Amino acid sequence: MGTLIFLAVVVAFGLYVRKALRPEAPHPEITEDEIKRKWRELGFFCELDEDKKTWILTGSRAGLLYFPDLLLGYVADLSNAVDGERKHYGPYGSLEIMTWHEPGIDSHAIRGSLTDLTHLAELVEAKLATAQEGEPISIRQEFAPESRYTLLLDVRADGFDPASTDRERLGATAKKPAPRTE
Repeated sequence: MGTLIFLAVVVAFGLYVRKALRPEAPHPEITEDEIKRKWRELGFFCELDEDKKTWILTGSRAGLLYFPDLLLGYVADLSNAVDGERKHYGPYGSLEIMTWHEPGIDSHAIRGSLTDLTHLAELVEAKLATAQEGEPISIRQEFAPESRYTLLLDVRADGFDPASTDRERLGATAKKPAPRTE
């Protein structure tokens, strides 16, 4: 029996190492219209604020409710049951959900067991049920108290367009002005 457990651990570790060492496929260039479409399909905009150690999801209540759906879809996919499995979301693939033996939020992923991720989905749904526009919702203590990073839901007005928040590539008003040359 002990040998069987040892072999199972070795195989699981081998799968984890193989996946971790696999190089990430480069993201092909996508057009501005494709970026906008992908943010709208996701339902919310997401970004990582490294300075504040915060993942920020920005959207209307209806748009932010796509996040629990995304988590529950991840949980329902049995291929995600093994620690180390992960999926990327958003036009840049920056939002990563990962299966792990304990819940956590860091600069790379929002992670946890399938049970933990289901709990996070339920927590987000419950908080959004009473959320008001302009009322930020901070989630860390209830999900991953040992994490240094926080998940922040930035609730906007109904009809909010998540593509409008993408400062990286979209919109003239989101671009930094060119430096003056005198």
